[in-house]
Amino acid sequence: MVDRAIDAPTQGAQRKAGLGQGIILVISGFLPILAIISLAPAVPTILDHFHDVANASLLVPVLVSAPGLAIAVLAPFAGLAVDRFGRRPLLVWSTLLYGIAGALPYFLDSLYSVIASRLLLGVTEAAILTIVNTLIADYYDPAGRRKWLVIQGVTGSALAPAVIAASGLLTELRWNGVFLIYLIALPIFAGMYALIFEPGKSTTAGSGSAGGGHTPAFPLRAVALYGAVTLLASTIYYVFIIQGGLVFREVGIDSPSRVGTLISVASIGVPIGTLLFGYLGKRATALQLAGVFALLGVGLTGVGLSSDYKIMVALLLLQQMGAGMTVPSLIAWAQGVLPFAHRGRGMGIWASCFFLGQFTSPFFVAGARALTNGTVQAAFVTMGLVALVAGIVALAALLKAKPSPADAIP
Repeated sequence: MVDRAIDAPTQGAQRKAGLGQGIILVISGFLPILAIISLAPAVPTILDHFHDVANASLLVPVLVSAPGLAIAVLAPFAGLAVDRFGRRPLLVWSTLLYGIAGALPYFLDSLYSVIASRLLLGVTEAAILTIVNTLIADYYDPAGRRKWLVIQGVTGSALAPAVIAASGLLTELRWNGVFLIYLIALPIFAGMYALIFEPGKSTTAGSGSAGGGHTPAFPLRAVALYGAVTLLASTIYYVFIIQGGLVFREVGIDSPSRVGTLISVASIGVPIGTLLFGYLGKRATALQLAGVFALLGVGLTGVGLSSDYKIMVALLLLQQMGAGMTVPSLIAWAQGVLPFAHRGRGMGIWASCFFLGQFTSPFFVAGARALTNGTVQAAFVTMGLVALVAGIVALAALLKAKPSPADAIP
């Protein structure tokens, strides 16, 4: 498993991306994350508002996860549209629609209407996530991609606490006030309209040159491989995100505020992991994946074996470092094997596999609990061991690979 990165497109005096394009792509890449984390403080209030609606306790969580489901289903189709119709128009107008669809529940008072608007939001997110990652690969060479993926990861970690705090304040004003936070997409739309341009096709070998009149075949085997690994990594990645509060309860921490404080302490590992990706980014993909799975595996196994919350937080720091490495490592791998002509489709498949893990993770944890003693901690140990096995497989692939000049990343 080695990297065969494809250079960013360069064609004569073709326009080149710079700082402005990088910044707007980083900020745009945070929009799908915002849709996940912004509702966290508002869920109890939304549930209280709809307490008279049948099955509200089931439907409100569906409201939260609906955009992720839409991404998992629609991202490959968004990728096909990107490769056929171009990057810029779909990204610009999807961002405008994101702001409208995201804020729409502020004007609604039906739970089912709100869920429908959240599904529409997910449609726009599928396009945004796919195109942002596609454009980073289109605009920049491998070193530039690594740089902007690191900046994207660190920026997301820095913005998340502010988004959660703002969401809490907006929810205090009105039960659906939190949805106004999505209007942040409107100034981002304006920035996109001014700065984002349609990239030209690359003239580098194997990238689908327009000049040569030859479009390379879709790299099915490579996409199937990174798709399968992404689904596995995502399933493990979401274990703590979804089950974290329950695992702290098993060591005697019941207070939501205290759980939140402990998780926030450990979450410093996320930007550290992103920076670690920046350091390992020039190395073979297999080495990066071995690091990802090793950190996730040791962290989850350690959390599962801990009997004291202090030890649990220390080991959770390792898991969070692995989480910080996960997304940029997987994106960089996908970007590096996709030719320009198929990059949108390939990144759409990546996004679909990653968000599908959000839905497969609870089922795997439930299965792990059934196979063990029924505790969440036992399930963490099981999933941690799965991650460690995956890390060993990645390391074996690294040792087996025969380096050649074509494997090196420029």
